Amino acid sequence: MTNSLAGPYRRAALKGVLLQGIVATIAAVIVLVGWGVQAGVSALAGGLVLVLPNFVFALYAFRYMGASRAEQAFDSLKRGNGLKFLITLCLFALIFKHFTVMALPFFCCYILVMFAQWFSPIFF
Repeated sequence: MTNSLAGPYRRAALKGVLLQGIVATIAAVIVLVGWGVQAGVSALAGGLVLVLPNFVFALYAFRYMGASRAEQAFDSLKRGNGLKFLITLCLFALIFKHFTVMALPFFCCYILVMFAQWFSPIFF
């Protein structure tokens, strides 16, 4: 059962993830128009490698809030962070093993979405 105090924080985290998804999509479209399909798909993959784990983290980590559930809140943050790390590693491994990606658009979009993650608290 989730705590009702966590609702606003979960919504704020999901807004940040939505902002990251928008940044990744816009960057992928710009790269698609400028460099072609392979580069656009690579840029989109780079953005999704960061957006998908952050989405899972936002859903999982902000389940509990408040002093009466401090241990549950800490455990959910710990597990959410570990799950985010594991999903990120798996996505990197899957993409580099099964797809042909262009490194420059992939990592540039990854870094751009990471900057959006860092600056999203300014907007929300």
